[in-house]
Amino acid sequence: MKIAAIEAFPISVPVPPDRQVTLGIGRQVKRDAVVVKVATADGIIGWGESHHGRAHLAIAQLINTTLRDLALGMDATDVVGIWAKIYKFQLGSHGMGAACAMAMSGLDTALWDIRGKAVGWPLYKLLGGASRAIPAYAGGISLGYQEPASLVEEVRQFIAQGFTAVKLRMGDSPERDVARIEAVRAAFPDLVILTDANTGYSVRDARQILPAFAAARVGWLEEPFPAHDHRSYREARLLAPSVPLAAGENHYTRFEFHRLIEDGNVTILQPDVSKTGGVTETMRIAAMASAWKLPIHCHSSAGICMAATLHVMSAIENPGYFEADCAPDNPLREDLVAPVYRMAADGTVRPNDGPGLGIEVNEELLRRYPGVSGPGYV
Repeated sequence: MKIAAIEAFPISVPVPPDRQVTLGIGRQVKRDAVVVKVATADGIIGWGESHHGRAHLAIAQLINTTLRDLALGMDATDVVGIWAKIYKFQLGSHGMGAACAMAMSGLDTALWDIRGKAVGWPLYKLLGGASRAIPAYAGGISLGYQEPASLVEEVRQFIAQGFTAVKLRMGDSPERDVARIEAVRAAFPDLVILTDANTGYSVRDARQILPAFAAARVGWLEEPFPAHDHRSYREARLLAPSVPLAAGENHYTRFEFHRLIEDGNVTILQPDVSKTGGVTETMRIAAMASAWKLPIHCHSSAGICMAATLHVMSAIENPGYFEADCAPDNPLREDLVAPVYRMAADGTVRPNDGPGLGIEVNEELLRRYPGVSGPGYV
């Protein structure tokens, strides 16, 4: 079970103009991802995903150089030992921070995929869980900035698919954001409405929108501010305690979540398996959150991450919502991985039952869409 090869593939898939969604970080013109492949000396292949961090070429290079040098030759089943070695020599001591956390996330997930394949168990079982129905909300790069009537029709389509919760993109302007929220609430009185500002608000904006969000019974406001703007999160929590604040997709490792939890301003925790340190670290974060009785609503991105996320959420005692990517055009969900997950008519999803992540990766797609430089959002 010695690690014989590690390779990261940066990929970029263009988004057709008629399928481009505008949200708080811009209009999406391409999808980037980093796919990680690990092979053992006895021929077992594991797959993982590192979030692109808007620097997918750099993340892949970090994996293909420094992280590969640290992990090659180690026992692939020693996920804790490999995580600790990378932390000691890279993440924890030389300031790579978020970039290293994202890079090691794909490597760590691939090692867990190998462990599951080695014993013939799905990952959720290896982690001590069982196949569970996890409630999903319609999210991903969808439900963006548009006229209220158009947004209501998009929401209606997701409800027809079985979703009972949706996440609307905020951060446009307080007036237009409130108009969208009120239109969706008027059309669907019982729908669970979640919101994501993609760090687009100031405290002044929050002061304008939070009373309306509270009146519309918004389930959470996600990332109104940058991840480390702790003061603004504290002020916003005091403005409208009935609207929970959410964050976590841009917090890395349990050490950053430790402060998030202890501050008490953010009560909706959203670690991303492809960002925060992989399966190993997400399990640690979930265990830490359980001591505060806080649920874990994992953020997710492309297909491999979504598959891994469901295994993790089926193995922790405090799972919340799963973010189902509902973008109208996403080859990284539809063509790269099969199957991503199973969705029931009631809007719940379950992890795959095959060994490891239970997925097959289309390696031809990795060659078809090599990573290209340039921003994914304009």
